[in-house]
Amino acid sequence: MTEASGATGRTGNAAGRTGNAAGGAASAADPAGGTASAAGGTADAAGGTADAAGGAVPRRVRVVLVDDHRMFRTGVQAEIGETARTGVEVVGEAADVDQAVTVIGATRPEVVLLDVHLPGGGGVEVLRRSAALMADPNRPVRFLALSVSDAAEDVIGVIRGGARGYVTKTITGTDLVDAIFRVAEGDAVFSPRLAGFVLDAFASTDAPPVDEDLDRLTQREREVLRLIARGYAYKEIAKQLFISVKTVESHVSAVLRKLQLSNRHELTRWATARRLV
Repeated sequence: MTEASGATGRTGNAAGRTGNAAGGAASAADPAGGTASAAGGTADAAGGTADAAGGAVPRRVRVVLVDDHRMFRTGVQAEIGETARTGVEVVGEAADVDQAVTVIGATRPEVVLLDVHLPGGGGVEVLRRSAALMADPNRPVRFLALSVSDAAEDVIGVIRGGARGYVTKTITGTDLVDAIFRVAEGDAVFSPRLAGFVLDAFASTDAPPVDEDLDRLTQREREVLRLIARGYAYKEIAKQLFISVKTVESHVSAVLRKLQLSNRHELTRWATARRLV
């Protein structure tokens, strides 16, 4: 995966937060469920509005972590969840779509860190089922995608679904804390290369805003499609997505049927033409 830096283009922090230069980086979670480094500090989010006595009132952002890799969630929690130091309070976790919708509805966080590829329909399905919470004018729940994927269709899909930003798991803990606060304040945050995908998708006058063929596929079918187009064998796809080979075969059959293609070679050409590979 092309390494992406943390969220860029940050203006001076209006809240007065100072960056902790000793912060460590959360490592990217590999497809098999790799851990995230719990070492290192994060940005000091103690800056805030002045209280009546003239002191600083620490700012807080309540966050839910949604990722199907438990060890990655643990690493992120260790990296950003020391509330007194970072200002981030992790109020809930979820490993799949149904859990995510339940936890988000129960806790009403300011920001949800959302993985794109989740059991049960993916991050896009979480966004769809959380539309009312995102639209709440008084207490909007805002979503920041945090994913190992830097594929254009993943980025564009969650942004169309309502996410306020998208950063990859190579982001440092310091930058992630900063991105969380910015999204909570209503800003849009992207890792540098990913912002170009969004600009191209929404600014292009000659490309349709929605690919109707691609939208026929479920999130899991899109994942399988991309891996097939990249030349992965069924067993490799099954291992990477934590599903059985028979399930992979079923998804491939569904993709071929929905796209009216005959074999994986035609599927690869179809995906390459749309720059999905």
